[in-house]
Parts: sequence; C-alpha cells; structure tokens
Amino acid sequence: MSASPSNSELSPESTSLLGTVLAVQANFYQVQLDFAEGQASDDPKNFSDREQSYHPKSQIPNAKLLCTRRTRLKKIGQRVMVGDRVVVEEPDWEGGRGAIAEVLPRKTHLDRPPVANAEQILLVFALADPPLDPYQLTRFLVKAESTELDIRLCMNKSDLVSDEELEEWRSHLKDWGYEPIFISVQTLEGLEELSTQLKGTITILAGPSGVGKSSLLNQLIPDVNVRVGEVSGKLSRGRHTTRHVELFELPDGGLLADTPGFNQPDLDCTPEELTQYFPEARRRLETGTCQFSDCLHRDEPNCAVQGDWERYDYYLDLLEEAIAYQMQLNQQADPESTLKAKTKGKGQTQYEPRLESKKYRRRSRRTQQQELEELYQDADL
Repeated sequence: MSASPSNSELSPESTSLLGTVLAVQANFYQVQLDFAEGQASDDPKNFSDREQSYHPKSQIPNAKLLCTRRTRLKKIGQRVMVGDRVVVEEPDWEGGRGAIAEVLPRKTHLDRPPVANAEQILLVFALADPPLDPYQLTRFLVKAESTELDIRLCMNKSDLVSDEELEEWRSHLKDWGYEPIFISVQTLEGLEELSTQLKGTITILAGPSGVGKSSLLNQLIPDVNVRVGEVSGKLSRGRHTTRHVELFELPDGGLLADTPGFNQPDLDCTPEELTQYFPEARRRLETGTCQFSDCLHRDEPNCAVQGDWERYDYYLDLLEEAIAYQMQLNQQADPESTLKAKTKGKGQTQYEPRLESKKYRRRSRRTQQQELEELYQDADL
C-alpha cells in the first residue's frame, strides 16, 4: 500500500479522506466525512495513531458520500460495518460518490447487531404499555453484559406509573446492579440527563419492540423522522419498525445506532460465563469462594452464589439454556454423535436421534437403472 498522505496534502479536494460509515445497504455504504458539525473535535489527541496520519488541518464540508468498496477489500474478505472508520478515495463531490479503500482497526466489534467502535449500549424498556417483563429485561441485560460495553439502562413511559412504582423499580434495579434513567418521551422528562450520557460516544440503541425507541430517537434528533410503530392490544407487544442498523448524529455530538427490534435475544454464552453477566453473582464471588472451581452455582455444596437474591431463579433458567447451547456446540464439533439438536419455540432445544444418512438416503434413478441392468445380465448368463 502506498504511504499515507501528509496533513498538508489533505483538503476538501484531496483524494484520500477519513470518515465514519453511517449505514450499510446491499453493496453501498453511506459515509460521513470528517469533520461535520456535531462530530468529534478536530484535536489530534482524540484520534488513534493510524487515524492521525489522515487528520486534516482544516475541516472539510459537512458531506456524506455514497461509497462502494474497493475490489481489493472484497478479495481479502474485509467486511465494512456501520461505525467503521474508513479511508475514502477519489470523492466525487458533484455526484456524491466515493470508494472505501481501507478500514481502520476497530476498537470494538459486535456481530449482532453489526456495529463497530461502539462504546456503550442504551437499553430501552417501557414501564408500561407494554407491561415490563423482568425475565425479558434480564435476557437483554445478560446479552448486553456479554458485549463488555458500558450499559445505560433507560426506562421509558415513566408518566404511566405511580411514584411508588417508580421507587420500587429503582430499588429492584439497584439491587440488580444498575442505575436506571427514568424518562418519558411524551413529557420529555429525563431526556436532558440522557442526552448528557450519550454525548461524544457511539451508542447502540437496543430493546424490545414497542417500548418507544423510535419515538425516543425522534426526540433526541429533530427532523430524523424515524417511523413509529404501535403496540398490539391483543398481544401487548410492539411491532418493530427498524429494518437495518443505522447511525444517527446527535445534535450535541456523538452517534446513536438504531438497531432492528427483536423480542428474544439469543443466549450464546457457555455455562461458566453466565455468572459473570449477573452483577449480583459477581459481587457474591468477590466476597466469597465456591468449593469447586467448576461450580455452576446450581446445587453444588458450599457455593458462594446460591442464595435468596432476586434473579437467582432467572439465572437457573438461563443456565439450562446455556448448557443446551454448549451441548449443541459439542455435537456440531463431533460428527459421530448419535444425537442432533432441534430448536423449538421460545428458545427451547430438544435432542433427537440422528439418522444415518447412508441408511436412509434415497437412491438415484440412475443407480436403480444400473442395478436392474446388472440383474438382467446375470439372468441371461
């Protein structure tokens, strides 16, 4: 690869510029070029060593380009994700086009949702309409904990519950290990505090359908006009409106990744890892030690985690799911296994006998015809 251009060579007319991928659709990438209003400061201290080689002295216009990916990146299998810092070559300002020539090293990387360089997750739930399900909230929290990103827990529709209920939930969530922000998109309560926590970072917006994520996005970013869904009266469940991951620029700086809504995040951790995703369990392990090093904190003697903490039953339920997930991985790695995993509804997994493919495989017509011809030849002899 050719040497990086010097700072003095970079300008709005330069052939190599730095930007952030805001959206990915098919084989096209929307890239926000540095430094648009509301983006990060142009102080070189805010950039990595690799990015500083592309750091221009002066700001370039507030420009977004629709880019393709260089063939060289396709050949080496370099994926371009929302949130990626990229080098764009040969920008066509009149046509609004460009080409991504390089993807800079990522600070963080998530496959689901597919976002690069995120620093925190904003997990949004509703206190009412739809009713708050503690088990569903726990699943989302466990999934968020597994990313190792900072977690911001935002409880929407606080105007629909009493002050007593708010305090009860505040106490519950504090016992779980979280400091929630209570907001109301309708009354705008808590939005100023939330905006402060989002400033200057790339944040992933996540949560089940119908909790007000799209409405919140419309309030935080004027004129964004994200489509808002309704809550089903029959199912007390929302209909998701987001179809793909996209980064939106916050007025005070920072980017917010809107992710497709889903109601049941996958649990893809091992049984041994699960304990680390419950802050209450982590606290117990910090002050005590289990008798067995491979303790799953289920029914083992002298376990430091077992006890009367509120979400222990949720932990046991998720532990069974994690054990089933581990068994599935083991059997995928063992082609001679006599069992196969079959996924049922609500995340349940059943194990059934594996049929031997040779025994039950249907023979082709050509094979059958050859066998008949051989029989006729034997008969003639």
